[in-house]
Amino acid sequence: MSQVTEEQIIEALRRVNDPAKGQDIVSLGIISGMVVKDGNVGFAMEIDPARASEMEPVRNAAEQAVDQIPGVLSVTAVLTAHNDSPAPQQAAPPDQQRPQRELVPGVKHIVAVASGKGGVGKSTTAVNIALGLAAAGHRVGILDADIYGPSLPRMMGITGRPEGGDGKKLSPMENYGIKVMSMGFLVPEDTPMIWRGPMVMSALQQMMRDVEWGELDVMIVDMPPGTGDAQLSLSQDVPLAGAVIVSTPQDIALLDARKGLNMFRKVEVPVFGIVENMSYFACPHCGERTDIFSHGGARTEAEELGTDFLGEIPLDIQIRETSDSGEPIVISQPDSPHTKAYRAIADKIWDKLAAGEQQRTMPNIVMQ
Repeated sequence: MSQVTEEQIIEALRRVNDPAKGQDIVSLGIISGMVVKDGNVGFAMEIDPARASEMEPVRNAAEQAVDQIPGVLSVTAVLTAHNDSPAPQQAAPPDQQRPQRELVPGVKHIVAVASGKGGVGKSTTAVNIALGLAAAGHRVGILDADIYGPSLPRMMGITGRPEGGDGKKLSPMENYGIKVMSMGFLVPEDTPMIWRGPMVMSALQQMMRDVEWGELDVMIVDMPPGTGDAQLSLSQDVPLAGAVIVSTPQDIALLDARKGLNMFRKVEVPVFGIVENMSYFACPHCGERTDIFSHGGARTEAEELGTDFLGEIPLDIQIRETSDSGEPIVISQPDSPHTKAYRAIADKIWDKLAAGEQQRTMPNIVMQ
């Protein structure tokens, strides 16, 4: 297979014109963030946000042009916001320096489900919490923010691609009464994502702002694992009502969970509590319980960090099998003890959201 070069890609993009400006997109200087690795190509197109809808056909044309290059296996182009002449800003007073972030239109609460490291069952927990909230009668959506390892299409049993309802925004996919958006709907499952940080953030912003989420009581955000730039930017840029930390009981996972919790606190996002996943293993044949990853560490950690312990979920093959098959346990086994545990966690999260909403709407009483 021939090696694809940036020069080949630039030459292909020179054949793509912006109809409104009558020039090719390379000459206009809007191509940025190009990444080429093993035949997989990614790049961004910096545009005025007001032109997003009219530039979508140009973005498609750019992808198609690059896809024709011999040796190219996949192409992903994203539109990123760029203002040609930003207005000068004056420093705000100290009590107004933190930006007031608006919610995604129609979404009342956004909750992040996060972990300090991968492999602790964060996505499985996020999906079953979302389903637990829906089972309680709430209108729920879930955003797969794990760009590099999107798993929600498989877990939610959804295939296909989202469609543009009005030509400007995508309609989210839906199953089990939950609206879902994931990068996994837009690229093949076996295609690696090789984007740098700014491209990841642009894609996430588009999946929030350019998706017709409708009226939701709660949006669950399945965060990328870790505490790097993408996680920090998400925590700062997304109007989060709160965060849930998922960890296993073992010491190394709890150390990373502590980092994740402290990251949210530094950006003033309330931490609702910690979930201990893979808390113990009960043999399905003899019933004997084994604490494979230790037990109770997350509860102790929550006490030490001054946050709530939301509940524990065992290491169980049924949870794994139902997630892999696209029929999560809250749906496929609604009366199981595991489902009751997930629903109890979801109820605690809703209680915290309701309490926060009540606190925000309480009148100020002034004594004179």
